[in-house]
Amino acid sequence: MNLNRLVYFAAVVDTGSFTRAAERLRVTKAVVSQQVAELESELGTTLLTRTTRRVQPTEAGRLFHARCASILREAEDAFGELAQVAAEPTGTLRVTAPYDYGIASVVPVATEFAARYPACRLELMLADRTVDLASAGIDMAIRVGWLEDSSLQARRIGGFRQVLVGSPAMAARIAAVQEPEELAALPFVANMALREPLLWPFTRAGTEKRLVRMRSALAIDTTPAVLAAVQGGGGLSVLPDFLVGTLLAAGQLVEVLPAWHLPSGGIHAVYPAARFRPAKVTTFLAMLVAAEAARGR
Repeated sequence: MNLNRLVYFAAVVDTGSFTRAAERLRVTKAVVSQQVAELESELGTTLLTRTTRRVQPTEAGRLFHARCASILREAEDAFGELAQVAAEPTGTLRVTAPYDYGIASVVPVATEFAARYPACRLELMLADRTVDLASAGIDMAIRVGWLEDSSLQARRIGGFRQVLVGSPAMAARIAAVQEPEELAALPFVANMALREPLLWPFTRAGTEKRLVRMRSALAIDTTPAVLAAVQGGGGLSVLPDFLVGTLLAAGQLVEVLPAWHLPSGGIHAVYPAARFRPAKVTTFLAMLVAAEAARGR
């Protein structure tokens, strides 16, 4: 079967006329008529009923047209996606991300992107608050944690583990803690950027669960500042592994109750709904995904 004939047939049904279909396709009416006739011959069925006034699809024609429309849309999408992949990033790319993940993971990718694609200007806005993409003209937002339902499209690019940590100066007090409930007796730095900064669910071996309300000695509204307070001996706190992993490995922080686990979260790229993404968005997203994969998250 010559699939090009689907285009001629669909144009006739869409316009209701061989003449208008020919005008749309910029060919002669005779060409359209010939292609549709050959399509009917190949299929062995009548697709259109023709009168002097109008052209209408038969029942078989209506069913076949629905399939044709789907096939042609898929083909259009395939060409559109390929064009986006082949294109070089240009213009201005606006990305927003939380402070902690932005500094630890997005800034290195943004630096590489800017060096690799000088024709594209990158604006990176770091904020722990959720930014409205439409009103701020944002192309992509990185959301860390748990997504709320919305009309936005999202793609998971990685994940993270939450870790309860303290400074080495508190190591003796940390070592004395045997059960999660005992944590309430220790000073805790509350991260006010979180919805529930003091209430934490602990799980051990996948089945044993404890819910602990911490005692806040200090409350701070940005995650990097919470980390600084913990390092200064201000108390314990729960921080993401992408922020504290290196510090734990270097002995600059101590993990508290490592046998007990806190809920893990996701890292998502979020963007407005659209059929195709500009090359600047798809390219930056691919670099973020590759960076996360390299870190093994």
